[in-house]
Amino acid sequence: MEYGSPGEGQFTSNQMRERGCRMVQIWVPDVKAANFEIEACRRAAAVAEGDRHSDDQAFIESVSASWDE
Repeated sequence: MEYGSPGEGQFTSNQMRERGCRMVQIWVPDVKAANFEIEACRRAAAVAEGDRHSDDQAFIESVSASWDE
């Protein structure tokens, strides 16, 4: 089958379904957007600040079961 032919995508989708997979689509940030760098820095700073002022992770670990159990 020639690359880019109309049936190529369907052929691949059917193969993946036969293997027990399904397709998912996700939204991701547009790295070409004008405000991407500013927003990425803002979010990174918020995450870093949250680690210093929160015991959420300790709580999650205290109520979570180990994978080994």
